[in-house]
Amino acid sequence: MPEERNPFLSGIKNIFHIPELRTRLLFMLGLLAVYRVGSFVPTPGIDPAALGRFFDAQGGTILGFLDIFSGGNLRRLSIFALGIMPYITASIILQLLTVVWPYMEKLSKEGELGKRKINQYTRYLTVLLCLFQSLATALALERSDPGGTGLPIVPHPGWGFRLLTMLTLTTGTVFIMWIGEQITERGIGNGISLIIFAGIAVGLPHAVHEIYLNVASRQWSIITVLILMVMMVFTVAFIVFVERGQRKIPIQYAKRVVGRRMFGGQSTHLPLRVNSGGVIPVIFAASVVTIPSTIGLMINSDFLRAVAQQLGQGMPLYNLVYILGIIFFCYFYISIIFNPVEVADNIRKYGGFIPGIRPGPRTAQFIDRVLSRLTLAGALYLVIVCLIPEFLITGFKVQPIPLIGEALDSFFTRYGMDFITTGLGVTFYFGGTSLLIVVGVAMDTVQQIESQLIMRHYDGFLKKGRIRGRRG
Repeated sequence: MPEERNPFLSGIKNIFHIPELRTRLLFMLGLLAVYRVGSFVPTPGIDPAALGRFFDAQGGTILGFLDIFSGGNLRRLSIFALGIMPYITASIILQLLTVVWPYMEKLSKEGELGKRKINQYTRYLTVLLCLFQSLATALALERSDPGGTGLPIVPHPGWGFRLLTMLTLTTGTVFIMWIGEQITERGIGNGISLIIFAGIAVGLPHAVHEIYLNVASRQWSIITVLILMVMMVFTVAFIVFVERGQRKIPIQYAKRVVGRRMFGGQSTHLPLRVNSGGVIPVIFAASVVTIPSTIGLMINSDFLRAVAQQLGQGMPLYNLVYILGIIFFCYFYISIIFNPVEVADNIRKYGGFIPGIRPGPRTAQFIDRVLSRLTLAGALYLVIVCLIPEFLITGFKVQPIPLIGEALDSFFTRYGMDFITTGLGVTFYFGGTSLLIVVGVAMDTVQQIESQLIMRHYDGFLKKGRIRGRRG
């Protein structure tokens, strides 16, 4: 039968056979459509042409980085210009506070009531961050004169424009936050992740159109396009392979008799994911790298301009700081979300042990050692995924490297390999952060739909095996 030959089409057909799943899917798509419509409602008081020229010059700053997650809303300065990033930042800050602040740690252990209280604090902090970021954005736009043409982005600057921008952008982010929570509660998948996914994925048709124009105008050859496609397929396959990767630590539970019944005796495993931090270390590292450029938007300083130039995309200092930042934040984040001592105590409490490892501190040391090695592998994986697309976009600028920079540049130019230092000029849609988010969110959403179908005795999308999402 056709369903047997094509399990993917069969899985999609099965979705619409289940009323509840069909309702959730349509609800999710409807709210995402509302989000996309709102992204074209502009903020008052802006000259769109001047704003476009301004963002063309800001690709290496945090404004260009945040524009990825807003789906181009920041470039257009729509009512959703700040996107969902303030909410994500607030969530990360509250998560960090649960480790260092006893009151927040107590709340996190109070079950559903504590979770609701933390969510409430997260919303309040999101509003404060939105007010600050919208004011900073308004001030930066008022002081900007793209290309020195004398045509400012804000024709009528002042506190009227600033207050209106703060009110508009803050309200837009709060509305997006509400949409995300509604999708999570009444739709399918994680609403916040799906909003970021929609903002990035909407750029795919434009990216394909740009490739077609470059080929039609003979700026790119067919070989260049083929190389680009091969790199894209390889990168996506690599992301899927590693995101599904786990190290399973075997755990054996001893037999025990309670009354007349015997419990335990079975074997299980503790799954440790290769990339436990997801895309968060990349976001943190990229934000740190772009801080000097962002501060330079508000402060006129020759020193900051020089530092910002050295931290531009493709520069050696940028690559070095970016790599070290990713590795550092991978270890920092996993130390927050995973406690080997607590896991070892729980295993011992329920009568379990790792074969060949003594329960207690020895088990905690073993888990910590395995986790440290996995985290290093995950960090190197993130570095590779993020730097390959960076190479396609801007190349690696070797000229500033002391002693050997000029020689390397001359060597690449002499032998026709100047694309190594100039890149292929690919759109930023192909950035490593974008690919991580798109592939990871797609895997999570498909995994949730797959679970719903299997729970109701329907065939899923795959006949062989199941999809393991990023949560393991």
